[in-house]
Amino acid sequence: MEFLNYAFMQRALLAAALVGVTAPAVGIYLVQRRQALMGDGIGHVAMTGVGLGFLLSTSPVWMATAVAVAGAVVMELIRWYGRTRGDIALAMLFYGGMAGGVMLINLAPGGSNANLSSYLFGSLSTVSDDDVTAICLLAAFVVLVTVGLRRQLFAVSQDEEFARVTGLPVRALNLLTAVTAAVTVTVAMRVVGLLLVSALMVVPVAAAQQLTRSFAATFAVAVAIGVGVTLGGTVTSYYQDVPPGATIVLLTIGVFMVLTLLATPLARRRARLSAARDTACTAGVPGARTTSDDVTV
Repeated sequence: MEFLNYAFMQRALLAAALVGVTAPAVGIYLVQRRQALMGDGIGHVAMTGVGLGFLLSTSPVWMATAVAVAGAVVMELIRWYGRTRGDIALAMLFYGGMAGGVMLINLAPGGSNANLSSYLFGSLSTVSDDDVTAICLLAAFVVLVTVGLRRQLFAVSQDEEFARVTGLPVRALNLLTAVTAAVTVTVAMRVVGLLLVSALMVVPVAAAQQLTRSFAATFAVAVAIGVGVTLGGTVTSYYQDVPPGATIVLLTIGVFMVLTLLATPLARRRARLSAARDTACTAGVPGARTTSDDVTV
């Protein structure tokens, strides 16, 4: 545990824990909306913000947040109004964001692609006190939205038309989800990196779904997996001198594979129990009914 004696590891572990909470917390709504790759697109756009931060000699984290939020709003507008050319517009936005980041950071005084590397793939030693402050504030916003509005966001993610009929402000909630995803990307970029953050938003959710059958349980398990792999990957990268972002993502995929193997016999057992209940109901056996625990949300 000697790594706790180093200030840079204390900052890195705190940032990793916050990333482990926020990324799956937002990712569960993106998975429900079938927008699993949205985080990847926002990460491309955020690169322009990082480059602009270097060019203007200001905080790359806050500048990336501003640009990523603007990009997320544009992406949501394209999703609302885009027709046949919507995919083309999104492609230009994503790759334009990446190219803009590379160009701006090379125009910055003393800037080079080496400066961009820690934001693309994550870096332990470069997490500063200012970064930790920004990450804490942004993470608080993400948790407030994803937990405080979980019922509304879940309803919109499941069925927009039904949510609209019930009176929910669907467009405002969709826009809030996109903005929260953009904030999460910038929270995670110092630990996981912009190019790998999408995996941490999606894979823990997919892993949790192997074992759980309700939204609340999936949310809790996904966050637990996220915190476990981010802290484990950060410590592993310290001892083995390997990139933290890649280590965290590979650990996450490993957890997914293990849980998938464990879930197979569980799924078969559930199928047998469900078939037995159906048979009992058909035969008119008293007390044979489906419980709320059997409902997949």
